[in-house]
Amino acid sequence: MSDTPPLTPEPGEGPDTPDVTADASAERTARMDARVEELARLSDEELKARFWELTRQMMTPVVDLARTHTSPSIERSVLLRMGIDSVSSHGVVDAITEAGLLGKGAGHVVLLVGERHGLDVREAAARIAADPGVLTGLFEKGAAQ
Repeated sequence: MSDTPPLTPEPGEGPDTPDVTADASAERTARMDARVEELARLSDEELKARFWELTRQMMTPVVDLARTHTSPSIERSVLLRMGIDSVSSHGVVDAITEAGLLGKGAGHVVLLVGERHGLDVREAAARIAADPGVLTGLFEKGAAQ
């Protein structure tokens, strides 16, 4: 037998395992109890509003990351999974890129164009590829989002 530690430590034995004392555990339990009590006082509407507020807070960094870390190939991949053929997806992504909307997500853009013009996903993609002008004003205030 060697003195080398196992590759997978037992639960609670890893280097990232916090040293939880009884005081810390009691403090954490008290904070949780206070939150439960606070939430119990809220109406269903207030709980719903709180849920969406927390969801927005949680998703904001994810959305920001997606806006700054996408690429045409990623967006074409999304369109392929939506059922748009490869040739069309190239034209759609090119039009969306030219319009400066790639950060909004190609799938999102296609869905909005479809919603605005009463088209299914494939028809909306074809419309974008044929006439990139349909993208004008898509994200302006008051437009469907």
